Amino acid sequence: MGVSDSELVELARRGDHAAFGILVDRHRTAVLRATMAALRSPEDAEEVAQEAFVAAYRYLGNFREDASFKTWLLSIAWRKALTRRRSVKVLLQRFVSPPAGAEWQVPSPGRTQEQVVIDGELRRHLKQQIAGLSPKLRDAMLLAAAGEYNYEEIGSMLGIPLGTVKWRVAEARRRLKSRLAQLGYGHV
Repeated sequence: MGVSDSELVELARRGDHAAFGILVDRHRTAVLRATMAALRSPEDAEEVAQEAFVAAYRYLGNFREDASFKTWLLSIAWRKALTRRRSVKVLLQRFVSPPAGAEWQVPSPGRTQEQVVIDGELRRHLKQQIAGLSPKLRDAMLLAAAGEYNYEEIGSMLGIPLGTVKWRVAEARRRLKSRLAQLGYGHV
């Protein structure tokens, strides 16, 4: 598999479906992590990832190689995930209200029930605080936290400069830490 992405793109542009299949296999995990960061639903993430690959194949002729194929593909996936997130959020707000406390936790062996409850409470507060961040801060932080992308790739995906990515990630973390400290989680 010593074939570069650029070579595979060129082959795929000439109609080699197998070359594009290799690109899909090569970047599937990164695309799924990006869509999961945006959507937080494995089913939606998988569906949007497939849509991103189809769009990338369809628009392969428009790929100018200003960035790497992976970065270009992740940008497509990210935009599609944000579109889905907006449409799903509107639909859910209109028709569905999730039941309070719907999340069940199975205690780990060796942990007390009190530790399980405290950890669950911290997770719940953390999710609430992350949801309370502005989308710009939240998206940058979640992509960085996924550990799959460097800041340059995140900048390309979000369409922002590297310095802005760094600031947004740092600011999101600072705000989360401050908000959690106000809730009594000073050790986080």
